[in-house]
Amino acid sequence: MKASPLYKKFFGDRAFYKMALAVALPIMIQNGITQFVGLLDNLMVGSVDTVQMTGVAISNQLLFVFNLAIFGAISGAGIYGAQFYGQGDMGGVRYAFRYKLLICGALLLLGFGIFLFFGEDLIRLYLKGEGETENIEASLYYAKEYLYIVMIGLLPYVLAQCYAGTLRECGQTVVPMVAGIVSVLVNLIFNGILIFGLLGFPAMGAAGAAVATVISRFVEAGIIVIHSHRRKGTNAFLVGAYRSLYIPGKLFGQITAKTIPLLLNETMWAGGMAMLAQRYSLMHFDVVPAHNIANTVANVFNVAFLAMGTAIGIIVGQLLGANKLEEAKDTDRKLITFSVSICFVIGGIMAIFAPLIPELYNTSEAIRALATKMLLITAMVMPINSLANACYFTMRSGGKTFITFLFDSVYVWVIMLPLCIVLQTYTALTIVPLFLICQFADIGKGIVGLILIKKGVWIQNIVKEEIV
Repeated sequence: MKASPLYKKFFGDRAFYKMALAVALPIMIQNGITQFVGLLDNLMVGSVDTVQMTGVAISNQLLFVFNLAIFGAISGAGIYGAQFYGQGDMGGVRYAFRYKLLICGALLLLGFGIFLFFGEDLIRLYLKGEGETENIEASLYYAKEYLYIVMIGLLPYVLAQCYAGTLRECGQTVVPMVAGIVSVLVNLIFNGILIFGLLGFPAMGAAGAAVATVISRFVEAGIIVIHSHRRKGTNAFLVGAYRSLYIPGKLFGQITAKTIPLLLNETMWAGGMAMLAQRYSLMHFDVVPAHNIANTVANVFNVAFLAMGTAIGIIVGQLLGANKLEEAKDTDRKLITFSVSICFVIGGIMAIFAPLIPELYNTSEAIRALATKMLLITAMVMPINSLANACYFTMRSGGKTFITFLFDSVYVWVIMLPLCIVLQTYTALTIVPLFLICQFADIGKGIVGLILIKKGVWIQNIVKEEIV
């Protein structure tokens, strides 16, 4: 049966999906294994006691902001890296790589300073809800302990992100995937050994989870860096990459103009999510571990649309760099449809498992029940989140970073967070309906994203002119 024009507009053929999955699947597998081991890590710490799990959850919320800041920092240069690669300009890719090293180095120093001098104050923001004083102080202790140990692994984490991002922009998604898989397996093994005190090691609990994370960070960075430098024929951007950190002034300014909105966006978005979690925590101390369980489980399922977003940025960015503007527009529309369609299926699967996974945690029945309800809500909004994420990466692929800044993080701070505060202050809503309304607020972002994409404001080749 012959496909209708409408079908051809939104859906591709077998070759199209094979091409899309060739980029997205390795990212999906890597992130999926990472998040699954994160779930096991969470379960292991949670099996010790709820207080330690809560401390780790709070520290990870702060580290999440730092990780997203690094992601935003490399994303601006990544736009140029993908388009330079599409143009066949490896010198341009090299400059983009150097830019990542410079800006991520500066952020690393800033992150160290904030965590060292203000870490305890930030942790205490999450410990103001109703609950026993003894549990609150114990959670503070474990959160600080975990945070200060994990800080040791921030340097290899940053280095791995700079290399892995550039490799993906050059169409090499397998090496970062393999490094990620090895890393999470190492993390899982050492989690078991150090959290529970196996093979003669002391039982370190939350501190053991932190040490395991640091070890895995060094392993991941080592694999990616060594492999990349051993294959300079393939990775031509590394030839002479460290002879200097020179970047042409014009290009430096152009990348910075794209990077600053993305850096601010990712940092502010992550900060907004952290503030939402903090607002939820004010309802009761139990909300912190319940939200942590729901988030950790949801992250395993969210890898599909997150990987599709990254794939959209890479595939569409390369087409724009090659000046195939109409093909980029058609490809983008089909990739967005594919991403949202996948999430209807995965959201359904997540809803089925939502009542089961919290039962694995060694915590109270009230916390497990609350986590289940949060998971069901998250499953319902997954297609909406997928749409918003795909629209974000579409606009970013064309260098529209200021628009993505307004579209993403400003939306959180101007719409979602005030909505949460108003509902908390002026209504008698409990945590579940409050969480439901705040999660569904993302539908507005999806609608705005579709309007912007239809207008084609993102369709541009930003590396068309030669940079000297």
